[in-house]
Amino acid sequence: MDQVPGSPQQPQDAQGNDGLPGCYRHPDRPTGIRCTRCDKPICPECMVSASVGFQCPDCVRGGSGTGHAPRATAPRTIAGGTIAADPRLVTKILLGLNLAVFVAVLATGDELVGRLDLLGLAFDPGRYQLVGVAEGEWYRLLTAMFLHQQIAHIAFNMLSLWWLGPPLEAALGRLRFIALYLLSGLGGSALSYLLAAQNQPSLGASGAIFGLLGATAILLRRLNYDMKPVLILLGLNLVFTFLWPNIAWQAHVGGLVVGAAVAFGMVHAPRDRRTLVQAATCVVALLAIAAVVWVRTAGLVA
Repeated sequence: MDQVPGSPQQPQDAQGNDGLPGCYRHPDRPTGIRCTRCDKPICPECMVSASVGFQCPDCVRGGSGTGHAPRATAPRTIAGGTIAADPRLVTKILLGLNLAVFVAVLATGDELVGRLDLLGLAFDPGRYQLVGVAEGEWYRLLTAMFLHQQIAHIAFNMLSLWWLGPPLEAALGRLRFIALYLLSGLGGSALSYLLAAQNQPSLGASGAIFGLLGATAILLRRLNYDMKPVLILLGLNLVFTFLWPNIAWQAHVGGLVVGAAVAFGMVHAPRDRRTLVQAATCVVALLAIAAVVWVRTAGLVA
C-alpha cells in the first residue's frame, strides 16, 4: 500500500485584477466589502454578519458588536468549523500516532503486525486458530490504517499527510478533518476486505491519504481554484497504484471514493442545515462501509 507522496501547488488566483483591494487575509481575492469596524477589506469567506454590514474575523474575536456573544459570531471555515490557532494540531497527532505504532512494530517485530494488520480470514499457526475480520476481529479495519513495516512506506505516507493534512484541517476544522481521515481509511480497508484475497494481509495509511487527496480536489473545485496540479498529482498516484507491484489498489480506490464523497458533503452543505447535512454524510459513509464489511463477512463464514 505504498503511496508516492505529492503536494498540489499553491492554488492560483481565479479572479481577475479589477482594481479592487485584496482581502487582508487573502490578498489574492479582490473585494469591495470592508469591515464596518476597522475598514479592512474582507472577502466572502472572511465576512461575519453584523447588525449593520459585515465585520472581519479579527474584530469579531475582540467583541462581536452584533448583540450576540462573540462565540456566536466567531469566524468559521468554509465547512463551518471554528478557526483554530494551530491548524496543524490534528495532523501532528496523526503523524505521532503512526510513528509511535511504527516504533512499536520495530520493537516487537512480526508479532504486532500479525495481530493488527488487515486480514480477511486465515489460519494463524502460532495461535492454532482462525484469525481475521471474518472471525470478529473488526478492529483490524482501523488498526491497519496506522500500521507500517518499512521505512520507505511510512516516509511516503507521512510526507503526504504533512503536505495534504494542514490545508484540509484549516479549511474543514478539526472535528470534520478527523472524520474525513478516519472514514477515508475505513473506506480503503473495507474495499480491500471485500475484493482482496481472504488470506492476503495489508497495512498502511494509504487509504486515508488517498481520501485526503480526493478531498483536496473537491475543496479546490468548491473554491474555484486551479484544478490542474491536484488532478495531475491524482493521476500520477493512480498510475503508480495500478502499475507498481505489491500495492493494495483496493485501499487506494476505496479511500479516494469515500474521501471525495465525504468532503463534497462537507463543503457543499447549505449553511442553514450545514451541521445536519455534514453529520448525515458521515453517517451514510459509515453505513456504506459497514454494509460492505457485512457482505464480505457473510460470504466468508457461509
